[in-house]
Amino acid sequence: MTEAFIRNKPGMASVKDMPLLQDGPPPGGFAPVRYARRIPSKGPSAVAIFLTTFGIFSWGMYQVGKGNKIRRAIKEEKYAARRAILPMLQAEEDERFVKEWRKYLEEEARIMKDVPGWKVGESVYNSGRWMPPATGELRPEVKI
Repeated sequence: MTEAFIRNKPGMASVKDMPLLQDGPPPGGFAPVRYARRIPSKGPSAVAIFLTTFGIFSWGMYQVGKGNKIRRAIKEEKYAARRAILPMLQAEEDERFVKEWRKYLEEEARIMKDVPGWKVGESVYNSGRWMPPATGELRPEVKI
């Protein structure tokens, strides 16, 4: 579209010849511009979140404490059972040791019968203390 058609004038020599047509506010003015940040208050408050978190944490710690008591009772029961059965196990081990020791002494007497001054079963160490062997077998090469 041409300028002549828009302004209803045959033509213009300059832009300054154009009549002023300025936009203005509507009658009654514009609506106020909302420039403040207004966040809607949706959801629980900070106090409610804190109390809920504290309650869940407290309940969890209570459950941990209950579990610790149960675990401690089971452990004590296991130790009590071990203490109760220990004398019987020690007696069995002592009996096995005595049988093995007799076999060991018989074997030692058979092997060392030709050595003068050899005393069967006498310790070769001078500590004065008797210590049972650290392993389960007295002599692995002696077969029963």
